Amino acid sequence: MSDERRRCLIVGCGVSGIAIAIRLRQIGWEPVIVERAPGRRSGGYFIVLFGAGRAAARRLGFADAMPDRAVRDGKTYVVDRWGGRRPGLGAAEIPGAPHMMLRGDVERAAYEALPRDVEVRFATQPVAIEQDESGVHVALEHGGTTTTERFDLVVGADGLRSTVRRLVFGPHEQHLHRLGYMIAAYALPHPLDGVSPRDGICLFEPGRAMWLFPFTDRPQSLLFSYRTDDVDGQFTGRPADRIRDAFGPEPLGPLLEQALDVLDDADEFLFDSVEQARMDSWSRGRVVLVGDSAWCVSLYSGMGASSALAGADLLGTMLRRYPADVPRALRAWESRLRPHITTYQEAGISKRFFFTPDNHRQIVGRSMAARGLRLPVIGGALRSIQSRSRITRERNLDIACAGAAAA
Repeated sequence: MSDERRRCLIVGCGVSGIAIAIRLRQIGWEPVIVERAPGRRSGGYFIVLFGAGRAAARRLGFADAMPDRAVRDGKTYVVDRWGGRRPGLGAAEIPGAPHMMLRGDVERAAYEALPRDVEVRFATQPVAIEQDESGVHVALEHGGTTTTERFDLVVGADGLRSTVRRLVFGPHEQHLHRLGYMIAAYALPHPLDGVSPRDGICLFEPGRAMWLFPFTDRPQSLLFSYRTDDVDGQFTGRPADRIRDAFGPEPLGPLLEQALDVLDDADEFLFDSVEQARMDSWSRGRVVLVGDSAWCVSLYSGMGASSALAGADLLGTMLRRYPADVPRALRAWESRLRPHITTYQEAGISKRFFFTPDNHRQIVGRSMAARGLRLPVIGGALRSIQSRSRITRERNLDIACAGAAAA
């Protein structure tokens, strides 16, 4: 194919896929997005977006369209299942003051910034991928009909259980690493009894936790996280029943009962195992994986959306730098990005105990740390140390992306 009309197939119309389409269009490529779902998703579970993600969104042109829904003046309480409460730590105390929003907020902002001449095909997915030195043949299935097209590059941005990864790199079992936890996330239609809509709550018990996150202008969202030795068994029956089992055999109490009653009736929710994608290489020839397909740092790291945006931005930069050698561009992209992703994956493992303490000692230690952060002098010093550490990591990632673009 000629350099004047380089085509890229992007599989997945989520944060990574849309961001990459925007970036490739900026450098003169012709991106085509295909999405297995019949239409664009809305809503989604809550995310935090840190500095590197926001900086990448600015370069991609949609940072101002993403709302910050974080409640800065609310309170967060640590509760027990019978409603007892004590002061806790919420989003406002996270170093770096991240923006809180829904995944759908990022996807909507990116989609609205997508140039109108970028083709998006819904209810379409690849069923076969074959490549040679100069291009990639992809068989695409839509409505029972399969057609084959040729592209200069194929990007798998289709999530943790990526079809592109399975077709090109092998079965999921070769690349997914289970952490032994399950999560459920969904929006509440109304506040739980006795909980202000601007407040958050945390319930911690060994190996299981419930979080309630407030937003400025929409209902609160709930997160359940629990440890399990039988991940496969969690996908049988109703999710609410699996969570009831995980929090048993003790009586649930009023807060848990309310929360799970909502899940029983919810039309939209996330219920999944916590896993990371671990790959020796994110690319093979002219096929590359990005975002959750390639690395999935996990919800516990808090860096999923930020790393997806930064990775998309940098991918376009490397393809612009090496326009005549796509495999070289992909190798250069991975070499620059992988050290940062490795750090975030490690954080996704270590920080699982922040979300789901493993034992009473960790619960007590977390409570002591929370009290320390509320003390004026000690808390200020601890926040300063934590903030500098996170800001340094964020700045390093942003420098890797912005610096490459300026080079």
